[in-house]
Amino acid sequence: MSEVEKSNQQISRLIKIMQQLRDPKTGCPWDQKQSFTSIVPHTIEETYEVVEAILSGNMLDVKDELGDLLFQIVFYAQLAQEQQQFDFEDIAQTISDKLVRRHPHVFQRDVKGEVKGAVKAVAIKSEEQLNQQWENIKQQERQASGKPIDDSTLANIPKGMTPLLRAQKIQKKCANVGFDWTELPPVVDKIHEEIQEVLAEINAPEPNQLAIEEEVGDLLFAVVNLARHSSVNAETALIKANRKFEKRFRKVEQEIDSQGMNMHDASLQQMEAAWQKIKKD
Repeated sequence: MSEVEKSNQQISRLIKIMQQLRDPKTGCPWDQKQSFTSIVPHTIEETYEVVEAILSGNMLDVKDELGDLLFQIVFYAQLAQEQQQFDFEDIAQTISDKLVRRHPHVFQRDVKGEVKGAVKAVAIKSEEQLNQQWENIKQQERQASGKPIDDSTLANIPKGMTPLLRAQKIQKKCANVGFDWTELPPVVDKIHEEIQEVLAEINAPEPNQLAIEEEVGDLLFAVVNLARHSSVNAETALIKANRKFEKRFRKVEQEIDSQGMNMHDASLQQMEAAWQKIKKD
């Protein structure tokens, strides 16, 4: 059995399992009552669990979590099929067609020498050319769809993105039209400026919580800009920072416990001393 045949066999098996879970008479009560909107939180959770598995470096966990994420797609496909909208095959066909259409510099032309919907092939010499070709093809797709055209530079940025990713996407879009600093110092200066504005609101005679929130938001946006200028994905960086802090904090708990105390009894100075010891180790 070829790898393709093996893959098709397992995908078919997964789709049949999903159908059984959703069977109105013999299916699982939990799966039966789900809808597109009700499983969205699970999809988001599974996506982050894939990221966590990848960052942990455990490939068995990566395989397991990718399976959970694939199940989410199969779940949506089943719901859509029940509503006579589309099915898993339609999803696979749509992404396959899109990938071929958006990579005219990679895929061969059909018998007529063209890929349907693709722009005229050009020799790609730089990442900038590749990105421009990608945007041109996406624009063609939007025009062909008949949907209202939003000509803004910031059009079509998904509102469902996490705030960090969306901030980075907004900044990148603006940079594509030249609205961006070309050097790092002004980016860093902006962060210092935003810190001062946060402190000014906090230390005001009558602090305004909404104003503080706004300034903290500006500060976070500026830090995301620093990440982008440093070729760092802000979301991934924060995920790693969270993991590092959690790992250290758990060791602090162990250190405090080894001293015959618990975290509630220990003073801030004792916890700080344990933290510094863990960092040094």
